[in-house]
Parts: sequence; C-alpha cells; structure tokens
Amino acid sequence: MKYIITWFERSQRSAMEHENAHRGARIWSAVAAMLLMPCALAQDATQTDGDKYKIMLENECVRVLEYRDEPGDKTQQHHHPAFVLYALSAFERTLTLPDGKVLRRQFKAGDVMWSEAQTHIGENVGQTATHVVITELKKGPEDGKECTQR
Repeated sequence: MKYIITWFERSQRSAMEHENAHRGARIWSAVAAMLLMPCALAQDATQTDGDKYKIMLENECVRVLEYRDEPGDKTQQHHHPAFVLYALSAFERTLTLPDGKVLRRQFKAGDVMWSEAQTHIGENVGQTATHVVITELKKGPEDGKECTQR
C-alpha cells in the first residue's frame, strides 16, 4: 500500500512539474507574440488608407503607388516592402515605427529616397499637402525570368 501511495505522490509531483514547465513556455510564447504583433498586424497601405494611396501600376516585379494627404492627416499603421519614393511636392512628416521611435522627414519637390522595408504610421506635420509616387519592389517572378511585363 505504501508503494502505491509513493508512486501516486511521485506521479502527481511529476504532472505538476510538467504543467509548470508548459506554463513557462506558454508565457514566453505570449511575450514573444506581443513583441512581434505590431509587425504581424501591419497591413497593406492601400487597405489601411485607401483614401490616400492609389495603385498606378502593378505587376509581378513592382507596385507603383500615388500617395496624397493634407496637413494634419495621419495614416493607420501599415507596411511597405523596399521602395523608392519620388516627391512631387514639398512636405514634412513624421514616421512612427512599431518600437515607438519617431523619424522626422522633410522633402522638396524632386527629392528621391530609397528605403528598406518598413512598418510605420505616417503623419503630415507640415503646412503643405504631400504628393509622392512610391515604387515598391517585389521579389522577382518565381520562375526566375527577368521582369519584363509592362
């Protein structure tokens, strides 16, 4: 009888240790998910701010967007793959990154900028409207052929 009670106590202790180990793993998984969530939730700019972004051209290699906003306008958080921006007007804006860092940018008409992929919230903090063309780069066609579609 004592052997059965000892075995039962050990199996109960083992089950509790097992549960505690899994609880710790679940907590770490939840923390990691919360840290990565801003990037995962970032959506396509044309979906979050369709009133500001218009698709001018899209194929398997690039997507060309026209973006317009007015002073005080702010976007929802969204994501861009690597892109080239061409400023059609002078403007000033802030970009708030998922980690809370705020970048302040000023452009003159004719300025060109390259950017790696990024997730941000944009806000026009200047006195003039923003008007830009953004060319987002896509990965090449899956079959390895050159980008030739026009």
